[in-house]
Amino acid sequence: MKVRVRRVAAEDVPVTITTEFVKLESFLKLANAVQSGGMAKNFIQNGEVTVNGEVCLMRGKKLRDGDRVGFDGVTYIVKNAS
Repeated sequence: MKVRVRRVAAEDVPVTITTEFVKLESFLKLANAVQSGGMAKNFIQNGEVTVNGEVCLMRGKKLRDGDRVGFDGVTYIVKNAS
């Protein structure tokens, strides 16, 4: 039996990257939103992830500073370390 726990966040969660961009699939792992790349792939392909308010089905979508990723009731904001 699979159990999914939905997180509830009162505010946005900043996630810092050290490069110019990060791919969506990698970002979900970096933010600890998913445990593996396979899980990220499934959630993205099932339309459960949004980028800047729109459903995104591209695992390789490049995220840059200021982009907002929505997943499982939480909004993550991409922050560049520089």
